[in-house]
Amino acid sequence: MPLETLIALLAFLFPLAYSPGPGNGFFAALGAAGGLRAAWPALAGYHVATFAVTALIGLGVGLALLADPAVATALRVAGAAYVAWLGIAFLRAAHRPENGGGIGRAVRGRFVDGAALLVLNPKAYMIIGLLFTQFLGPADDRLGRVLALSAVFTLNNLVAFVVWTLAGMALARLLASAGDGRTVNAVFAASLIGVSIWMLVG
Repeated sequence: MPLETLIALLAFLFPLAYSPGPGNGFFAALGAAGGLRAAWPALAGYHVATFAVTALIGLGVGLALLADPAVATALRVAGAAYVAWLGIAFLRAAHRPENGGGIGRAVRGRFVDGAALLVLNPKAYMIIGLLFTQFLGPADDRLGRVLALSAVFTLNNLVAFVVWTLAGMALARLLASAGDGRTVNAVFAASLIGVSIWMLVG
């Protein structure tokens, strides 16, 4: 991929990856709850799914299915419900006696949590479609170009989500120093539930 194309691609992806959304909110919450180590399985799941789904869409697999309004609606509802369920998990973890009101081991992300978060997010499919509309030309070596774009997209997201995870850790330390550690989980739980509502009505 030419350097100028890579720069244009990263400029295109930057606001999409770093602006608030379901994935960013979830990984910030995981960072707050258990640190980067607790987030790694979910990070792996999300980004393995990101690369696979992006490559499949780029190669034209499943495009007709994704274009079906009923499928898009089902994904939106399922994704919103899943993010709300994750938010409720943070609330429940904060009140477990073994956590003592703290945040140390309240929630640990699983590989499947990260993968499901990507697969059930219809807005991710819209971004991926826009990515290929902008950067996949008809004269390209399709397979090579799709894999390259998928790799850059995935790695850019990974860096962004690690940044959000670290930001969650920093915010957790700030909030915990000011009061009960349960407040941290409550804040992030509320943010995830808010994101689920945004996914449902957006």
